[in-house]
Amino acid sequence: MPSPEPLTAADRARRAAQARTAAARLAADGVDGVAVTWVDTGGITRVKAVPLSRLEQAASWGVGASPVFDAFLLDDSTVSGRYAGGPVGDLRLHPDLDRLTRLAALPGWAWAPADRYDQDGLPHPLDARMLARRETDRLAGAGYGIRAAFEIEWCVSAGTGDEFVPACRGPAYGMARLTELGGYLREVLTALAAQGVAVEQVHPEYAAGQYEVSVAAADPVGAADLAVLVRETVRAVTVRHGMRATFAPKVLADGVGNGGHLHLSLWRDGTNLMSGGPGPCGLTPEGEGFAAGILERLPALLAVGAPSVASYLRLVPSHWAGAFACWGRENREAALRLVTGSRGERDRAANIEIKCVDLSANPYLLVAAALAAGRAGAEAGLRLPEPVDIDPAGMDEETRRKRGIAALPGSLAEAVALFEADPVLGEALGPEVVDTVATVRRGEIALFAGASPEEIVARSRWRH
Repeated sequence: MPSPEPLTAADRARRAAQARTAAARLAADGVDGVAVTWVDTGGITRVKAVPLSRLEQAASWGVGASPVFDAFLLDDSTVSGRYAGGPVGDLRLHPDLDRLTRLAALPGWAWAPADRYDQDGLPHPLDARMLARRETDRLAGAGYGIRAAFEIEWCVSAGTGDEFVPACRGPAYGMARLTELGGYLREVLTALAAQGVAVEQVHPEYAAGQYEVSVAAADPVGAADLAVLVRETVRAVTVRHGMRATFAPKVLADGVGNGGHLHLSLWRDGTNLMSGGPGPCGLTPEGEGFAAGILERLPALLAVGAPSVASYLRLVPSHWAGAFACWGRENREAALRLVTGSRGERDRAANIEIKCVDLSANPYLLVAAALAAGRAGAEAGLRLPEPVDIDPAGMDEETRRKRGIAALPGSLAEAVALFEADPVLGEALGPEVVDTVATVRRGEIALFAGASPEEIVARSRWRH
């Protein structure tokens, strides 16, 4: 990859002019402050905020922030690796004004995701948002486009402390749950709509107090931005209703957890390559290679897609979490589900769903890693194994062995070791990211050493 170019005087002048226009519009809408966010290695959205009067300065010269946040653990303690950790250094957060959004559920506030640069104007090598953009650009250079979307699952608590008390009592997927919290869900929908978020559906989910919202597909970086914006909107609406939301992978030790499934489709010249081809279930050769590349690297991808100790309490068989490294058409127990859509819409709707990931992931880092895996598969012309059309947990071990169906890593430590050894992810993400991810993950493993599932859940429930 060519060396990155620093921000120029022309770049800064363009950003300043864009900020002046945006600030005038926001002032007319009653906005006083702008939240500028990034997501750390542990998947927590961090923020620096500026008054609207400082937006021009922030856009052109950035907002100061320590690089130590790359080494934060979920309890706000820090670790030190080769490239992150410690009190020395400074970065600049540059809000992406193309994504600037007035927050409907936080009156007086707007939001923008940040790109992080160093003080010389060079991209920070640990900035996951720019890594996701780089991988998108690499695919574009090969003639491919990507459409992506995250599913957002969360649980709502009516409790006053840190215990989880489900805010609704209706059955899983039941209309009773919508009735119980109809006003709340309506405000979630209206807030998202006011922010320009195209919601495709919202529904009660399986776990106690659990709901899910699905939004329209976007470009990969935009999809990760939406994953942040939707979560923070849901969180704000929940607070306004006197409740508490959690997106943690496990909310009750004996319950079903929250997923954060990632949907991806590969396109070329306006044609969806996940449909209309001669391959299995209508995949084109390029679409099949893209899916096969992701499937091949799922065990290593878990270090960024299921990145918490609690993730492995969720990632168990027969819970629709995708605990086996296999694929299948509309198989919700396969880690990689091919969604074809209905006859007549498959050219638009077909996509793959990565089911084994959750919302403790940094969405930008997950997008970057998944795109790198898919690109490698498409370039190599990989082929998929035979699809699985049943719950793989229902097969005996010998049948799974003969069909090459292996369980995904059962622990974060196992996933991290595979991640560190993966050459494709290493090349795409760079040594700084690989070392820092491994360091933070091992820090979390040490943090929860000897803890019971109940203790892990209790200590992580409200961090995401």
